[in-house]
Amino acid sequence: MRQPTPEAPAAPPAPVIELTREQKIFTFVGTLLGLLLGALDQTVVATAAPTIVEKLAIPPSLYVWVTTSYMLASTVLVPVWGKLSDLYGRRLIVITGIGVFLFGSVLCGLSQDTYQLIAARALQGAGSASLFTTTFAVVADMFPPAERGKYSGVVGSVFGLSSLIGPLVGGFVTHQFGWHWVFFINLPVGAVALFFIITRMPPLKRPQAVKPSVDWVGALLLAFAVSPVLVAMSLSRHAPSEGAKAAAGGPALPVAALVAMVGAGALCLMLFIAWELKRAQPLIDLSLFKGRVFAIGNATVFVFGGVFMSPLVFLPLYMMRVQGASETAAGLAMVPMVVGIMVGNVVSGQVASRLGRYKGTMLVGLTLLTASLAVMAFTLHDDATRTEVTLKMVLVGLGLGPSIPLYTVAIQNAIPPQQIGSATGVATFFRQMGGTIGVTLAGAVFAAGFVSGIAAHRDDVTARFTGTRALLAKALAGDPAAAAQVSQQAWVDPETRVMLANGGPRALVRKSLAGSPDLERAEATADAQAREKLEARLAQAQQRELERPGYTDGVRQVYRLAFMLALLAFALTLALPSLPLRGKGPKVTSSSAA
Repeated sequence: MRQPTPEAPAAPPAPVIELTREQKIFTFVGTLLGLLLGALDQTVVATAAPTIVEKLAIPPSLYVWVTTSYMLASTVLVPVWGKLSDLYGRRLIVITGIGVFLFGSVLCGLSQDTYQLIAARALQGAGSASLFTTTFAVVADMFPPAERGKYSGVVGSVFGLSSLIGPLVGGFVTHQFGWHWVFFINLPVGAVALFFIITRMPPLKRPQAVKPSVDWVGALLLAFAVSPVLVAMSLSRHAPSEGAKAAAGGPALPVAALVAMVGAGALCLMLFIAWELKRAQPLIDLSLFKGRVFAIGNATVFVFGGVFMSPLVFLPLYMMRVQGASETAAGLAMVPMVVGIMVGNVVSGQVASRLGRYKGTMLVGLTLLTASLAVMAFTLHDDATRTEVTLKMVLVGLGLGPSIPLYTVAIQNAIPPQQIGSATGVATFFRQMGGTIGVTLAGAVFAAGFVSGIAAHRDDVTARFTGTRALLAKALAGDPAAAAQVSQQAWVDPETRVMLANGGPRALVRKSLAGSPDLERAEATADAQAREKLEARLAQAQQRELERPGYTDGVRQVYRLAFMLALLAFALTLALPSLPLRGKGPKVTSSSAA
């Protein structure tokens, strides 16, 4: 009988770079501000997007690239920046990343046409990749794994904070100062971050056994492997914003083209792996995947990317199209979930640090997440109250919270300290790829649920509105009882209610044109105009009523997909070795770490 494979021991305690309290505070604040720049930019720009599209006359065919260019550059370069931070020190890479991001922000604000904006957004994304990966690596340099969880939780909460305040900042700045300042506002925040980092942050560079060498060929092959897949995923997303036609609409590219792009990416990925296996200093050390913590941890992070993004992207649709909330109200309705994520981040990190292990906290968070997703997936309905949905959203947020910091801490805990930047970059890469692919799958699931929800309720809605049309005909003919019933319906405007209360369009004309020789013709004209106007409104009301169950069913299906992904993440976490979080190793002064 085959003996079970024992868990791999944790890596030996890493040398701790000893910093003064002042250095730790300023370094931590500076890197958090840098991370906030990158995280906040995405949500702020999303709010300002309609205004930007209008002012620059961005054609619909190119609009998606304003976001895709940023996402593409950010995802592709995350492993590169992580490796560079291992080789040349965190401070240099953080400063360079913020500088690239701010330069891209200036170019975005000065853009005069679509292509300038797309190129500038790509430059912004290139800078943000440095911020997303080095922040967790900086925390790993300053604190041993036994203390790292509580600080990583604070870092993870920055993503939640950006989702919370980003739409509000974006709307306010765009309305008060214009869309250009959505990008220019990054400059003062970036300047403060650079001040802290340049004046107070040590180099945080660990000695390397060999002379540093950057695998630029590997970086290029990785870009060729990832770019076609990300572009295919982005262009194949369904547009679930307006009506059945949009929700059921096909991909923006032919299926054959999408398959070819994914195939090209897969071919380049194989070339990348073959190249990396031959390199003495690869961009990504593939031997790290032999460790169960690193391999399973990154697989779980990939799955969690889809679980994390789907509720955030699709729930506002339910709030707007089913509960009738405005875009601002729908954004504010997400606050409970975001607060839950932030609390879950911080609390899970604190608990893991106190216990000295991470797996138990992960499983508790996953249990809560799986249960809350199941509740949303199987109990969400058309007539749910705002309070009911809010309570469920809080539970989802609390379950999602541990997903950001704890898996990164587990991965960092299992690898040599000289490779922390590279390992953190790989984890961030998998999270972003999982989010992109997960949202694309969720879009397809939503579209299918939208169409099936409409089909299932079409007969019932049609029958109800057939009765409404008959009632409307009586009301227009002057029937007071029918007029009273029609006036109570939500689609009827105040002007129409007054008209029906006074006996219909013909009665109003008779009062104003009594004795006129053109009375009969005026009555007929007023009656025809009123009928045409109200028929159009009634048709719109019927379409909205028909789409309500479609949106509900579509969002419900998205949550069912997230529920299944959460179950997969739970299974992977069960297989994740539970290694004790390392304590402090030998002390290394900040100057010697240069």
